[in-house]
Amino acid sequence: MDPQALKAALGAGLLSFPVTAFDTEGGFAQAPYMAHIEWLAGFDATVLFAAGGTGEFFSLDPSEIPTIVRAAKQAAGTTPIVAGCGYGTKTAVSIAQAAEKAGADGILLLPHYLIDAPQAGLLAHVKAVCDAVGIGVMVYNRDNAILQPDTLMRLCEACPNLVGFKDGSGDIGLVRQITATAGDRLVYLGGMPTAELFAEAYLGAGFTTYSSAVFNFVPALAQDFYTALRAGDRARMDTILTGFFYPFMQIRNRQKGYAVSAVKAGVRLVGFQPGGVRPPLTDPTAEEEAMLADLIERAKTL
Repeated sequence: MDPQALKAALGAGLLSFPVTAFDTEGGFAQAPYMAHIEWLAGFDATVLFAAGGTGEFFSLDPSEIPTIVRAAKQAAGTTPIVAGCGYGTKTAVSIAQAAEKAGADGILLLPHYLIDAPQAGLLAHVKAVCDAVGIGVMVYNRDNAILQPDTLMRLCEACPNLVGFKDGSGDIGLVRQITATAGDRLVYLGGMPTAELFAEAYLGAGFTTYSSAVFNFVPALAQDFYTALRAGDRARMDTILTGFFYPFMQIRNRQKGYAVSAVKAGVRLVGFQPGGVRPPLTDPTAEEEAMLADLIERAKTL
């Protein structure tokens, strides 16, 4: 996909990160993964992200990513697929090129591994990935990879295929400065865990869309919330927040890593077979899965 066409698709509606299915031995389970992707593609997400954060990118061997991307592309029909990418620069370049060869329509560059870096280093890192591929690239601003506005603008000038900026920092002051500085040069994606909890604030900062993790198991409700957000229907948003998202947040907050693990449990509870999470994450307990099952049932009345 042409980078500008991808940019348009990213800004056209709700986005989501499908979980990555694993078998009982912990290997990639292609058939269950594709069945879930096919189901999700029937809803209104305009782009799906394969091997992203909710897809346990951090637990995947880089050699698994092209296989996951090809499976997602086959299952998603006309829905564009963006591949996760990250780690150190040489590894990130290799992952990006392999994902492009596997058919990815774009790359989401997650934070590099472990260490903090100066702005000059971040610029060189992002530029190396952008220069390595012809498809569109989005940067994920969070943790140890916080781009300042002047660095981002230098990247915009140097990298025509840099089309998106995703934020998971929660620093509204910084991201508002970035949207004011870069304007429509980029598309802006909310990327906080359980992004719906922050969506209204990010909309005010110039972010027209976000990636919904719960779209994995309650896609109609996720789309309902997004529609209410874009329509300014605060009453409907409040109903969904209090009826689903705040209770889900309580389950999610019971253990580190549940922003991913609870989502994967939700996918199991609605009838798919994604398997468990890989270490270092852990799956919810039976009690917590029962709580989530009850919430999913109650959400149907919203």
